[in-house]
Amino acid sequence: MATTKIKSVYICSECGFQSARPMGKCPSCGAWNSMEEQEILPEAPAAPERHRGYAPDGSSRAEPFDDLTLPEYMRKKTGSAELDRVLGGGVVQGSVVLLAGEPGIGKSTLLLQICRDLGGTGKVLYVSGEESKWQLKYRAKRLEVFSPDLYVLTETNIERILEECARVSPGYLIIDSIQTVFDPRVASAPGSVSQVRESTLRVLTAAKSRGISVILVGHVNKEGGIAGPKVLEHMVDAVLYFEGDRQNTFRIIRAVKNRYGATGEIGVFEMTDKGLAEVPNPSKMLLTGRPKGISGNCAVCLIEGSRPLIAELQALTVTSVFPSPKRTVNGVDYNRAGLILAVLERRLGLRFSTLDVYLNVVGGLRIDEPASDLPLALALVSSLKDKPIGEHIIAFGEIGLAGETRPVSQIEARVKEAVRLGFTEILLPKGNIGKTPIPVPEGVTLRPVRSIYDALAIFG
Repeated sequence: MATTKIKSVYICSECGFQSARPMGKCPSCGAWNSMEEQEILPEAPAAPERHRGYAPDGSSRAEPFDDLTLPEYMRKKTGSAELDRVLGGGVVQGSVVLLAGEPGIGKSTLLLQICRDLGGTGKVLYVSGEESKWQLKYRAKRLEVFSPDLYVLTETNIERILEECARVSPGYLIIDSIQTVFDPRVASAPGSVSQVRESTLRVLTAAKSRGISVILVGHVNKEGGIAGPKVLEHMVDAVLYFEGDRQNTFRIIRAVKNRYGATGEIGVFEMTDKGLAEVPNPSKMLLTGRPKGISGNCAVCLIEGSRPLIAELQALTVTSVFPSPKRTVNGVDYNRAGLILAVLERRLGLRFSTLDVYLNVVGGLRIDEPASDLPLALALVSSLKDKPIGEHIIAFGEIGLAGETRPVSQIEARVKEAVRLGFTEILLPKGNIGKTPIPVPEGVTLRPVRSIYDALAIFG
């Protein structure tokens, strides 16, 4: 009796490129050490059977676009104001949302919490491939989650999941996690590139054809990206990242893709013994415990999506004992920090090349926008000269290579948030002054800054 010969191929975990031999670097996307060996059986199902379930049953017909009408309730609230903000106002009917984050960050806790409020608007089917139903019941009891419309299924076979979905007819489907689900018609192991892609495609088809709102939980790899093929992020309607240090109580949800809302929006939560609690005033939270009269400290107002957020930048400079001084940054782009150090050394003659430099953003927040250049430069100068910046001072503005400051966007929202938090002296680019009047209450001073030289006046 002839034995079935198993063929091995190497598939890139980032883009899905296939090769018959191992490679250190993927020739398609350029990722290193991403080629994973997988076994593929030579027998494949016939084309009609193979493609069954990837498209809605029945024939599709084109319809006049103007004749289409939106459902009566296109969006539905999740019960979490911070999550609704990130999603753009709530969960859209028939959408597929991917929520990714490190293990233990609180993804399952958050999803189980919103099941309580989602159950009031329709049935919720919670599919877990990692926990038993008793573990889920124990967690739900601790979180005080009780809903007669919440159904729990512990299954990893996508065929059975879709069968139960057809039987229960839920309005919401939560799968935790997509890396544990497998399609029996695909020979590779669960979590592989092929399994994740095929399983997600079948879930996507069911969501669009039946109007089910789906939330998928995704694992992340060691580089911090979503495990599985990159096409997974293109298939879904929204991609949310759950960020934060497990040793820290604060968590941040950030939207990096959203077809039904703005990207860049963030929601802030705090991990408590009763689950994740919303933080409605994150600026005040991030400034809690700010030291007074200490050098190397400056406040900055950022824009995350449509939300102004005040954070605390810290800098520390010490004499280096190494031939090559250290540059350690946390929450700030490394290349951006190097650019600011070069501008300060070249334009102001400040010697940072012989010092170890440490930069930190308090609260685990990550700053990406250029408006943090000016406060970052002030914090570095403050640490170098050991001269504190007043607690009433806040700054924001982009710095060019010549040391000049450039205008930033949404200046009124930044000033309003700074005033609300009690700052009385605001340093901002001169280019933002004069175009439109910026209303400020009595006692608040706007100080326009043309270059880094003008900003040094706050040190006397």
